[in-house]
Amino acid sequence: MTTNSTPVADAGPPPDARLVRAIGTIGLAASIVNVTIGGGIFRLPSSPDVAGRLGAAAPLAYLICAVAMGLIVVCIAEAGSRVSLTGGPYAYVEVAFGRFAGFLVGVLLWLTGTMAFAAVATIFVDNVVRFVPAISGAGGRFLLLAAVLAVLAVVNILGVRQGTRLNALSTAVKLVPLLLLIGVGIFAIEPANLRWPGMPAAGELSRASIFLIFAFAGIESALVPSGEVRDPARTVPRAVFLAMGVVTVIYILLHLVAQGTLGPALVGTPTPLVDAAGKAMGGFGIGLLSIGVVLSTFGYLSGMTLAVPRALFAFARDGFLPRQLKAVHARYQTPHIAIITQVVIVVLLAATNGFEFLAIIANVAALLVYLGCALAAWQLRRTGVRASGTPFAVPGGAVAPVLATIVIIALLSSITLPEWSLLGMVLATAILIYVINVRAREA
Repeated sequence: MTTNSTPVADAGPPPDARLVRAIGTIGLAASIVNVTIGGGIFRLPSSPDVAGRLGAAAPLAYLICAVAMGLIVVCIAEAGSRVSLTGGPYAYVEVAFGRFAGFLVGVLLWLTGTMAFAAVATIFVDNVVRFVPAISGAGGRFLLLAAVLAVLAVVNILGVRQGTRLNALSTAVKLVPLLLLIGVGIFAIEPANLRWPGMPAAGELSRASIFLIFAFAGIESALVPSGEVRDPARTVPRAVFLAMGVVTVIYILLHLVAQGTLGPALVGTPTPLVDAAGKAMGGFGIGLLSIGVVLSTFGYLSGMTLAVPRALFAFARDGFLPRQLKAVHARYQTPHIAIITQVVIVVLLAATNGFEFLAIIANVAALLVYLGCALAAWQLRRTGVRASGTPFAVPGGAVAPVLATIVIIALLSSITLPEWSLLGMVLATAILIYVINVRAREA
């Protein structure tokens, strides 16, 4: 494979060569769906930026968002089919533009996944506490979080096959209440609640779409274990498009059910899907969807436990972090030290920060990761970089990176100065680490 970066010398076979390529199309697609459909879908339909601005016309924003995300997905799919190293977007950008650019995107990727991981962990704990009030104190919440993530860490250390099987099971289990709500809720829709008063203004559609782009986030983390994917030139694009299609259809149908059953009462309710289930199925529906929140967030945590630690592994593989983090378990052939380290970091973040802070950092970092992927896809195609197999390509795919870049820059224009300031501090720290690392190698 062609690369413009200098590999780090290391005795013995490269760490990636010792990983098991056991993740197929269904396993990777399940991981993407699992990570994408997290706790946010249980709040999303009632957001003032969606239902409040657009009312019954809100599905238009989902479609616009899906088209915008589709451009980004094309870039990620092509880059992923050309670069099969573990690290996902981090590896894509490093191969395309060199170590420094790859390192910065790697930091953003890890930051996105880690903050989102911790943010959803707080939602998981909040909802479990509703069922078990006895652990509502700070100590009980911490122990619950630590115990659940420890179990997920052990499952993933035992083998990537076990991790992907748990992801597939978690995806299926958490989708059951959502699909049941769709199937039953359609018959409880009041047609008057879905009538459009008129075409919404372009500005309203734009703002709602900007908000919804984050509901589709997750691909950048789910693709990190690329070094453990079978035939990535075929598997990555197939899994990405399969997962995106499933997610888009589910989101639109859920919103239609919520809007159709609740009408004006949808706007602002903190539990839109639970309320819709109550309208459609009574007390049984409320209980089912309440459990669904816990299952959904648990599935998200499972997917992130598989995906995010591989970023730490990739950093260590390339010499940016201590070499212990690139260790592969002699028996289970998984990056066990990276998994343990990641889980500890997430537990500490979730225990000491609220959802809002964690989500803000994740959102801004995600957009910059997507920008890096769009630019990398263009560069990898231009320079002819390819892994084994035929790289993924679609008709007119050469313009996708350009269009994706324009969309991302437009979205970034809505980011506030405080959000940029927080991200700037993180990147400044990352640059310092990089400079220290380079000088240490030159010494």
